[in-house]
Amino acid sequence: MLMYSKAVAELDQIVMKMVAASYGIEEPYESIRGSTTYLLKPTKYLSAQGNEKIAGIHPHTDRCFMTYLHQNEVNGLQIKAKDGEWIDVDYPPSSFVVMAGDAFMVWTNGRIKAPTHRVMLSTGNKDRFVLGIFATIRDQILVPQQLVDEDHPLQFHAFDNSKYTHFCYTEEGLKSECPVKTYCGV
Repeated sequence: MLMYSKAVAELDQIVMKMVAASYGIEEPYESIRGSTTYLLKPTKYLSAQGNEKIAGIHPHTDRCFMTYLHQNEVNGLQIKAKDGEWIDVDYPPSSFVVMAGDAFMVWTNGRIKAPTHRVMLSTGNKDRFVLGIFATIRDQILVPQQLVDEDHPLQFHAFDNSKYTHFCYTEEGLKSECPVKTYCGV
C-alpha cells in the first residue's frame, strides 16, 4: 500500500506540473507543492441484488484538491454532465480516473470544475473495489494572481481545506447546493 501510495503521489506531482505549466502558474504551484498530503481510502462496494441499480455513493463533489481512483474490472462511477445527464465512466483496471476537487476549483478560480459524481451498482456477481487517493493542501489555498483578470474576476476568497471540510458537515454546508461557493465564494 505504501509503494502504491508513493507511485500515485508521483503521478499527482506530474499532473499538477502539467496543469501549472498550461496555466502559467508554476511559481504558485511550487509554493503549495510541499504542503500536499495524501489519504488512501480503499472501498468495497457489494454487488447489487435484484434487477435495479442501487446507489453506492450519492452525488457529491470531492472536498479535497485532487482525487485519483483505481478500480477492479467492475464499473459504477458516473459523472454528471452540464445538461444534468449521468455519464457512465468505463475505465479499464490498469488506468486511473483523475478528478479535480473543490479545493482545486478554488485554486484555479473556477476554470477547472469539481465534477459531481456518484457510484451506481448494477446486478452482478462481483463486488467493486476502488483505491482512492485524495490529495489535500495543508496550507491556505489562494487563487494565483495570474488567474484573475477582467475576463476572469476573483470567484473565491482564500480558504483552509480542513476547515472547509468541517463546514461541509454543518447544517449550512449540508443544505448548500455548492458548499465551496457558500463557504468562500466572492
